[in-house]
Amino acid sequence: MIPLRERRHLAEEDMLLIEKLPKAEQHIHIVGSIRPETLLWLASDSNVKTPDLETPESVKALFQYRDFSHFIECYTIVMRCIRKEKQFERIVYEMLEDEAKQNVRYVEASFSAPDHIRLGLDYSEMQRAINRGIERAYFDFDIDCNLKIDLVRDYGPEAGLRQLDLMSACRERVVAIDIGGREYVSSPKHFARVYRRAKEMGFHLTAHAGEVCGPVSIWEALRYLGVERIGHGVTARQDPALVEYLLRKSVSIEMCPVSNLKTKVVDSIQNHPIRDFFGKGLNVTVNSDDPTMFGTDMNNEYRTLHDELGFTLPQLFRLSLNAIESSFLPRERKDHLRNTFRSEFERLAG
Repeated sequence: MIPLRERRHLAEEDMLLIEKLPKAEQHIHIVGSIRPETLLWLASDSNVKTPDLETPESVKALFQYRDFSHFIECYTIVMRCIRKEKQFERIVYEMLEDEAKQNVRYVEASFSAPDHIRLGLDYSEMQRAINRGIERAYFDFDIDCNLKIDLVRDYGPEAGLRQLDLMSACRERVVAIDIGGREYVSSPKHFARVYRRAKEMGFHLTAHAGEVCGPVSIWEALRYLGVERIGHGVTARQDPALVEYLLRKSVSIEMCPVSNLKTKVVDSIQNHPIRDFFGKGLNVTVNSDDPTMFGTDMNNEYRTLHDELGFTLPQLFRLSLNAIESSFLPRERKDHLRNTFRSEFERLAG
């Protein structure tokens, strides 16, 4: 039996190694990454008056959710604090600074552009501000970032087509489309025409599915939208045939364990399906989703899998490689990142 003191030493050593593991993230929402102090600045700069955003304590209280629907309500409060296109430069720069502190090297960030366009902001100006933040972060922290545009299913397919029109004229760093928002509001199949057009435009295809709705939501995203990755995908575990299909077709699942716990999608982290999916050979990745709003980050996600679900360090590193393999980077960039990650892991593993 290992003495208690030695076990503690081994645990501390594992935590340090987790922090040093090179990582990539596929599922992080720009608005959900806003630092609490920056959120207070946004409310002031935008002249937004709400008791939910007056003090750091009120922000902390806002980020406690009864369920997924309540989370969406709180997310909307945060989103409405962004009233100037140029504010995105600071938001994105800080998001990537925080990612770099977790040793994340590459990010595919989700930008829910229609939310802000409906508030009167200009898409091209927002896109330029985001790209300035990305470029500054690349120079300062050596972290790269591309974008997924979340069409926000709540607004329907016609709004999605209008968003594609805007993207046709301004698509720098945009590699994919997604549909987030309230999953139960609109079935994926309603967006089939939107996804066909996006594919013709050369975009990769993802969709939030199986987070709060059942396996049928995932099946429809696969059959009608032709997605390459599924966001969340928790309820796939209810349908063995679906799990087998995902495995056979090499469809990756962007999993967000702490997010699912905080929004009550799962009742405990031990009941999260990521361990089972990983064991079955599915290409799963781990992500922070809305890190500020869920009080998490990539290091915390990795630590949680290690401490609560028994992921070993080599298995956690496999998740990092999964994120590279299923990213929307060109092959030569994937090869470079994979080789860099492997070299670093070999040094860490000794």
